Amino acid sequence: MTDLRFAWLEITGKCQLSCTHCYADSGPRGTHGSMRTRDWSRTISQLAELGAHSVQFIGGEPTLHPDLPSLVDHALDAGLSVEVFTNLVDIGPRLWDTFSRPGVRLATSYYSDTASQHDAITRRRGSYARTRANIAEARTRDIPLRAGVIDVSSSTMIGRQRTRAARDELSRLGVTRIGTDRVRAVGRGANASPAPDQLCGRCGHGAVAISATGEVWPCVFARSVSLGNVLDTDLSTILSKVTVAVPASGKSCWPQGGGSCAPNDPPRP
Repeated sequence: MTDLRFAWLEITGKCQLSCTHCYADSGPRGTHGSMRTRDWSRTISQLAELGAHSVQFIGGEPTLHPDLPSLVDHALDAGLSVEVFTNLVDIGPRLWDTFSRPGVRLATSYYSDTASQHDAITRRRGSYARTRANIAEARTRDIPLRAGVIDVSSSTMIGRQRTRAARDELSRLGVTRIGTDRVRAVGRGANASPAPDQLCGRCGHGAVAISATGEVWPCVFARSVSLGNVLDTDLSTILSKVTVAVPASGKSCWPQGGGSCAPNDPPRP
């Protein structure tokens, strides 16, 4: 790989939610894996040295990792722009300070304008109210934020999902960047579609994902394709040998339908 621009950093498999469609199969029983903070810091430095422009901290729920603030600081100091993909359920003062730093932006998922439907999807009562309140708080603090409305109606028994109403509510909350996406047949979403291939075919083109166990994937959705492990092999060595052949489904992995991995608006789990 000679055109590395972006990396997903899946720093934990732990999450307060147990969303019905979670591609990473994360939840309250997840762990932070075998990657330590020093391992993540070394990897982030290597990503910057290899030419990456930006990273996205994901999980699980990245805000549950105790060292997320220091990792964000390290990425910024390395010259990378940072996005934190969070459910915005529990955000304390230290995290708000981190998210308010220049070069940091947030992304979140939203499912409905009603608590009963949203909470049925996340499988946690009260998650709608918390996420909605923290979206409003982020806008009050002028923190850049984008939201994705994921249509999960094909994989759940929630009835007709109020996706359009969810978009309208996000607009009223002051969110101007709103995307839509479908459920991927990956992880707990594996029963959502009979299609055997859920990838766009551009895996490994300019972007990589690194898991909490150190595994390197060509995409967060291509979790069965291991390129190596940063705990035993230098990242530059792993990427110098990347040759990935992924069948193309003809479907875009980019929520806004761009059809490719874009460094300024990375694909969203």
